[in-house]
Amino acid sequence: MSDFKKPSLPGQELFEAQPGGGDPAERTAAGHRIANLLVRGPRNVDDQDMVDRVLHLADEEGLAVIAELWAPAGSDSVAGALWRLYALRTWVYRQPDQAAREFAAGKQFAPVSEVLAGVTDPPGPEEVIALVDTVVRGILTGDFDITLDRAAAFANIIGVGRAHLEIEDAKSAARLVDMAKALHRAAELERAGKLH
Repeated sequence: MSDFKKPSLPGQELFEAQPGGGDPAERTAAGHRIANLLVRGPRNVDDQDMVDRVLHLADEEGLAVIAELWAPAGSDSVAGALWRLYALRTWVYRQPDQAAREFAAGKQFAPVSEVLAGVTDPPGPEEVIALVDTVVRGILTGDFDITLDRAAAFANIIGVGRAHLEIEDAKSAARLVDMAKALHRAAELERAGKLH
């Protein structure tokens, strides 16, 4: 996931649509507002239009726009949790064969996570893509905590598998395990009504 770099300023029109969109602090606030609208639901027609745009943002404009919205956010926020979900999904789409190999290698070391993640056995590239799509769609189901737990389980298995296969350096495996911990913590905060 080291190829995800901070963008220079793509997706300007999304921020310009927000009040005070030029100010960096207000951009951050807009990112949090958009994240909460996406997870908590729109309140009016304008909100619904924003949700529709964000749902397809990563596919249509790339991960850089999502990074600008949410990457600076802490992992204990809705925006930070969404950043981790979209980053994980984008990586799986870019490298489904590697994701499937790492998942297969890691599942024997994390059987509880395997059940929670819900990948079909044996996990191939299509199965891991289907899982991350299901997880991201779960953002809109009202069970955001479960969505976060499933993503955490998946990231944990991939991280453990990567460490055992030694495909990349140990740091990238550790980052995935850290992402899993952050997503799990966000799920706990969501259940407690403290994820904002």
